[in-house]
Amino acid sequence: MDLAELLKVAGAAVEVGRGVTERMGPGELTFKGDRDMASEVDFAVEREVRGFLERETPEIGVLGEEEGGATDGTRWVLDPIDGTVNFVHGVPLWAISLGLIHEGRAVAGVIDHPALNTTYAAAEGLGATCNGKPIRGSQCTELSEALVAVGDYAVGPNAEQVNADRIALTQRLYPRAQRLRMIGTAATALTWTANGFFDALVMFSNKPWDTMAGVAICREAGVTVLDLDGTDHTPDSRGVFAVAAGLRDQLLELIEG
Repeated sequence: MDLAELLKVAGAAVEVGRGVTERMGPGELTFKGDRDMASEVDFAVEREVRGFLERETPEIGVLGEEEGGATDGTRWVLDPIDGTVNFVHGVPLWAISLGLIHEGRAVAGVIDHPALNTTYAAAEGLGATCNGKPIRGSQCTELSEALVAVGDYAVGPNAEQVNADRIALTQRLYPRAQRLRMIGTAATALTWTANGFFDALVMFSNKPWDTMAGVAICREAGVTVLDLDGTDHTPDSRGVFAVAAGLRDQLLELIEG
């Protein structure tokens, strides 16, 4: 597998998606559940990017958030607009996220922030970049000096029960970390961990279109990426724990409660 070539394909695919966002506003909203929505742009980006990938790499499946697709084997995983609520409200923190899974591992990813004009990219063994310049994760070793991002609270059925672990972790973290942040987009939080803005990120979910591109980028930037129990992260992990190596043990103890 030529990851360098596939990374170029991913970059071109994401450029196709960016073009869609420049031509369209959010448009009509489709509600998928309690306070969970997709915009017309979500569907349009997914269809355009999917079509591009199917032409350029017909041997690789495509899984998109909105319209499904391949769930095993080597596959692209696409979130056409990660952070739809931000997008709809005019908050510039949203992204087009395209990852590549091969043999059960995130091996490449491109995450584009059209409203911020920043594009992050990485492939296994090739390093991580932002707008073409190399990036590295945080070297922080003291939790009291750490800016820690946490994933969104859940909405929908059983949200109170699902959020119990998230709330408990927040209560354990806020007296110890310098500050906590919740920004409404997993892809952006992962890229901002990869470039060292955040010293750690804890997410209690792991939908592949949300996380796989960012996981690949974090790893190539030198960030440790684990499941919530401290084992290696995979597409089947319960959540995502991306962390500067010097904070790993301190934070893992808090996550495990």
